Amino acid sequence: MNRFLITASVALAVPLAAAPALAQAQSISASDRKMGAEAHPQLVQEFGGAMKGPAADYVSRVGKKIAVQSGLSNSERDFTVTLLDSPVNNAFAIPGGYVYVTRGLLALMNDEAELASVLGHEVGHVAARHSAKRQQTATITSVLAGIVGAVAGNSGVGSLIGRGAGVGADLITKGFSRTQEYQADDLGVRYLASAGYDPLASSDMLAILGNQQSLEARLTGQKNSLPTWASTHPNSEDRVRRAATKADATGKAGRGNRNRDALLDAVDGLAWGEDPSKGYTEGREFRLPTQRLAFTVPSGYTLNNGDAAVTIAGSGGQATFSGAKIGQNGLDGYVGQVFAALQANMRYGEIRSGKANGIDFRYAFGTGNSNAGPLDVGVFAYRPDNGAVAYHFVTMTRSGQGIGPFQPLVESMRRLSAGEAAAAKGYRVKVVRVKAGDSAESLARQMAFPDAQLERFLVLNSLQQGSRLQTGDRVKLIVRAP
Repeated sequence: MNRFLITASVALAVPLAAAPALAQAQSISASDRKMGAEAHPQLVQEFGGAMKGPAADYVSRVGKKIAVQSGLSNSERDFTVTLLDSPVNNAFAIPGGYVYVTRGLLALMNDEAELASVLGHEVGHVAARHSAKRQQTATITSVLAGIVGAVAGNSGVGSLIGRGAGVGADLITKGFSRTQEYQADDLGVRYLASAGYDPLASSDMLAILGNQQSLEARLTGQKNSLPTWASTHPNSEDRVRRAATKADATGKAGRGNRNRDALLDAVDGLAWGEDPSKGYTEGREFRLPTQRLAFTVPSGYTLNNGDAAVTIAGSGGQATFSGAKIGQNGLDGYVGQVFAALQANMRYGEIRSGKANGIDFRYAFGTGNSNAGPLDVGVFAYRPDNGAVAYHFVTMTRSGQGIGPFQPLVESMRRLSAGEAAAAKGYRVKVVRVKAGDSAESLARQMAFPDAQLERFLVLNSLQQGSRLQTGDRVKLIVRAP
């Protein structure tokens, strides 16, 4: 169950803070190198693994070029820049010279300068010792757009009750303070200019993230869903304007390299979205072709396809989905095993029977403890083919709510037909040249989505409604993989 995030939020209007002074970068210490080297394998695994090939090599070259501008080291060999095989729009850096960007975020970019701006911003956090001060790193989604989703840690669903969202989320998905974000913005703009890139790329990238955020909000209906911590982050439009002002102050705005063709060459053929073999979404339905199972996510809830579990989260609670080998005591014993793994000595009530689209399931409710107070915890176990593996939901709501909003979820479980499982295809980025007579509308009809084709095309290519395309221009499409 590879990591995938469907999420959206709205930007908050936050007063613009005074620009902080830029910090003097410190060199990479031996302790930072050791900490980074120890954390690197875990982070790579958490975010889908490291990609190989031309796109990964390209990202590494650009990342090292921008990283040396920080003063942390004059040698590009001291930096490890990794393209992660994750569809989530993320980038982050950790002490020790380790910088990361996901293929999901890379596909949204339209030139090399925008890639450099993202990586430069993240290196700026490290150069300013922000992660050392808060002992955590940040994602580009929290840094730039305030997008976050629930993440299942490698320890499985058991960590979710006691600690919220698991080790992975604690390390990666919490943002820095507003002052620290401004400081990383300013450093990133400085790095762009000194590396010969157009420093306006930072403002452009912020606008891209804001447009993607707004599009996802419209498509998922989550216009009012925003993590409370995101109120510490500036409004996206304010960030765009502020970054543009900082770029103008360098005296190099609009005059540096953009290298659009190099970026488009790198993303042409890049995988987009989920790997179907590890689970994917079709509308609001999440499908697992390998297991031939599917369920429907409640409207207004996010889905995160993590390495250890699928997490469904929203204002009414959180649910996780995963599977394990079934013991000799059948589903009743399995239900008890799940409760025992969630929290020591968790008490639960009578195990009962239910049915979802012809699939029998067993379920029970217990009470768990969390930092936010007592929770109603439900375990719903399915054994669709009488095999050695069972699958289960764990639902978590505030005390007294029982199953709450998750009844449609647990009752939506169904078997995929053999044809549906075999027909699962992934998506990829395809770069095409605009031909005479092409328009945004005609090209958008080639997008492999059932809805919002034009909106998706415009955001993907950073175009405005009514934009006229020039013959010979290169644009991105999302198409079905062969």
